Amino acid sequence: MDITRRLEIMARKKAQRDTKPSAKKPNQNRMSSAERSALFARREAAKVLRTILQGDARRRAVGTIKSLVYSPSVRNKRATYALVCQTLKYLPVIKDVFHTTNVLSSKWKRQEELMYIILYDILFSQEVLLAGDAEKFLLQKKDVLQAALAKLLVRKKVKHFSDLMTSYKISDLPKPRYARVNTLKMDVESALVEFKKQYEVCQDAMVPDLLILPPRTDLHDHPLVKSGSVFLQGKASSMVAVALGPKPRWEVIDACAAPGNKTVHLAALMKGNGKIIACELNKERVKRLKDTIELAGATNVEIKHEDFLNISPEDPAYSKVQAILLDPSCSGSGTVVDRLDHLLPSYTTDSDVNRLEKLAAFQRKALEHALSFPAVERIVYSTCSVNQVENEDVIKSVLPLASSYGFELTTIFPQWARRGHPIFDGSQRVLRTDLIEDQEGFFIALFVRKGVSPPAKHIRDVGNTLRALQRRKRRKINSFFLLKTLGLLL
Repeated sequence: MDITRRLEIMARKKAQRDTKPSAKKPNQNRMSSAERSALFARREAAKVLRTILQGDARRRAVGTIKSLVYSPSVRNKRATYALVCQTLKYLPVIKDVFHTTNVLSSKWKRQEELMYIILYDILFSQEVLLAGDAEKFLLQKKDVLQAALAKLLVRKKVKHFSDLMTSYKISDLPKPRYARVNTLKMDVESALVEFKKQYEVCQDAMVPDLLILPPRTDLHDHPLVKSGSVFLQGKASSMVAVALGPKPRWEVIDACAAPGNKTVHLAALMKGNGKIIACELNKERVKRLKDTIELAGATNVEIKHEDFLNISPEDPAYSKVQAILLDPSCSGSGTVVDRLDHLLPSYTTDSDVNRLEKLAAFQRKALEHALSFPAVERIVYSTCSVNQVENEDVIKSVLPLASSYGFELTTIFPQWARRGHPIFDGSQRVLRTDLIEDQEGFFIALFVRKGVSPPAKHIRDVGNTLRALQRRKRRKINSFFLLKTLGLLL
């Protein structure tokens, strides 16, 4: 037998041995790279979903859905984002199916967010790679779970599961991708040159450091974004710091600072000079604030883990504060689509009147407090809300107090067409963005102290008197309605 024939036989025998199943390493038990990637994405999505649902239940969100998914700790961002959004979209159906079937033991109930995500994959996903113990457990119950979904369709009198979700539909209007250049690290011209290598891009006419890119442009993994040279920030949000207009070497307070995009924008406008005191009460949000400041390279920011309302205007440490940015907690009704808040269990299309009243009371108190700082020259009040009670009503309620301190409402961005609701004189000086036309609803008002300020003690005395009168008036109204209720007034 020649050497060539012998080599062919040896090669054939080796191939046969390689194709035989190995008792020591069964290939069927190994996960493919695609299965492994899907497994990790579901578990990353479960962690994000748990944070979102816990924050929503407490009405104390740590961050938006996007910001949580696109944090550095999440590796497979696109798959995780899709899983979180789709699971939230179908969450009412998923919970109903689990409730009807009662298939979860106590062991799996402790991992309910992961089970929500796996059930979404089983019931609604087109291509499913289900490897993992939790996945195998639910796959064994697949027939029962699908039967429960079929019964739900009958009960709701619809033919397809997508018909169950009509209340969760998202606007398809294309929204530009805005990217703010962090001028602490990079100039606008250089950023334009870099982006033009890949995208169509132009500079915004109103906010000089803001760039506009085509809708759905994904920049989350772009080197300029990951390095902090560019921040993904909407136009209206970027207008707030510009409206305040702080100057280098000023001392500025950012009263409700986290997550910090406006804080670092202030630092850039001040060219890294002066001092910014960034206040944040929530411990988890303080961490987000620190990360943002570090990423931006904003070295002139001092973080204060404290409630802004506890900072005394009479404290000498704040005697030189010249500007305050007040962007307090609000309903977020102007950013529900962009933030994906309409997917959260707590979201309803009807306003929660009690919640809005509590928010407005806090907003009014915070603005009154900001007005009482003796050296302050400029105050911006902003919300990402479309509700009048959080916007014009708050401004109207503090106008007498603001006047006593020498403040006046001042027109910002005069070229902007949409202004405040006409419920008080000067409402045309405040600015609104429209939820439909601008695809985000913001409100911005600027107070500027005019002329020579009265002595600090005098303005505090006048302010305290006005506040006391306002409290007395509110108590009198409350007492009237109490007596009326008790039948003591005719």
